[in-house]
Amino acid sequence: MTALTLSTAGAATLRADALVVGVAKAAGPRGGLVVAPGAEAVDKAFDGKLAAVLATLGASGAEGEVTKAVSPAGLKAPFVLAVGLGTAPADAEAYASEVLRTAAGNAARALHGVKKAAFALPIEAAEDIEAIGEGALLGAYAFTAYQDRGADAKGPLAEVALLGAKPRDKAHKAAAERSLALAEEMNRARDLINTPPNDLTPEAFAAVVSAAGKEHGLKVQVLDEKALEKGGFGGILGVGVGSANPPRLVKISYTHAKNAKHLAFVGKGITYDSGGISLKPAGHNETMKCDMSGAAAVFAAVVAAARLGLEVNVTGWLALAENMPSGSATRPGDVLRMYSGKTVEVLNTDAEGRLVLADALWKASEEKPDAIVDVATLTGAMVLALGDHTFGIMANDDAFRTAIHEIAEESGEQSWPMPLPANLRKTMDSPTADLANMGVRMGGGLVAGLFLKEFVGEGITWAHLDIAGPAFNEGAPHGYTPKGGTGSSVRTLLRLAERTASGDLG
Repeated sequence: MTALTLSTAGAATLRADALVVGVAKAAGPRGGLVVAPGAEAVDKAFDGKLAAVLATLGASGAEGEVTKAVSPAGLKAPFVLAVGLGTAPADAEAYASEVLRTAAGNAARALHGVKKAAFALPIEAAEDIEAIGEGALLGAYAFTAYQDRGADAKGPLAEVALLGAKPRDKAHKAAAERSLALAEEMNRARDLINTPPNDLTPEAFAAVVSAAGKEHGLKVQVLDEKALEKGGFGGILGVGVGSANPPRLVKISYTHAKNAKHLAFVGKGITYDSGGISLKPAGHNETMKCDMSGAAAVFAAVVAAARLGLEVNVTGWLALAENMPSGSATRPGDVLRMYSGKTVEVLNTDAEGRLVLADALWKASEEKPDAIVDVATLTGAMVLALGDHTFGIMANDDAFRTAIHEIAEESGEQSWPMPLPANLRKTMDSPTADLANMGVRMGGGLVAGLFLKEFVGEGITWAHLDIAGPAFNEGAPHGYTPKGGTGSSVRTLLRLAERTASGDLG
């Protein structure tokens, strides 16, 4: 994992292998390239001509742009890496956190193979340290566990030194600690998402959670297939019955010493989704190792909350199963008796995530938490509606849905509030069971949310995050987002826990 340090050293005197600065497009009709605050000493070493040198090399200041220049004699780092920040803000304004986070991520990706980089980006408050630290640590991520890279292979950026920060300042130190805890747990979630499904079975996932529980002093309870059968968890068992790798329901709990508010996070953890008997066609099953991204996000958020000592109780429920076709698999037309006691007619075995979540939601409801948030790569319909970078938010409380949307945006995650139209509920009526696991195709993401709502305890505030779009990046890396597992929603869940701890959410 990349190390993060705060440094009071000057940009010209710090020994590093690279020096990162920000450049932007000047506001106004004349435009031009300007050097962002934080890089004054670097500009001085270039005799005040850093912007001119970079412009000659093709830099425009556009977001996502990276330009490399050889350092002059006045700098100890051998080269300067300039990252674009977009249009410079007005004089009285600061750069937005997401702009700094993205720029730091772009720099860290460009510095793959470098041992130490000094980041001289704009820092005006602790929030800037947090954003730059997050972006750099997340951007430096690489998943290489299954590659024979050889002794001379280059690894990710090894150390990030933030210049302009104050190591002894309480707020600055806390910001760095938060960014480190968040990035490490988010990168752990990415590792889990990227792990091949022949290695990450439900049992193996549960073992990872148990090990983390011991490491961080968290209580972990694992229900195996025998315990699930004894407890009547028909949804989880119905999905996992076709696989040689039996399902698990994992509970991981962080409890603060004070009598704090209680949040329950519930994650869909389908370690591989073939679709079951309703088999997915070729072209739709190659990345289905990522169908446990919701469980990975929940796991990461609980551990991060514990590492930060938040004054809130957080319980994570990971519904883990592998959805496979076999002679013992659930068939379309089968009826499952769920943990809640309701019966569900399975019309499509590829709508399995809602079945495992239903059992976990009802189990979480038994503890009467102040709020429940479930996270799942649930529907392709949500990807069609919102695209690859935005997750949908549904809830049984409009104010809570709005709050989560605002928290997600504040955290740098794109999201959008979605409705739960009552008229769609009747499309899940079944002549055989209490309800079916499918309704009308149009609005399928909303139908899935309405299904989950049926399994939330009465009087409990609940929200559902459908992260099917942003959970797994099949395109090129960008900003601090790698190819593959992204760790979507971890930042939102952690910020929700922080806001709850501070009393901002009732």
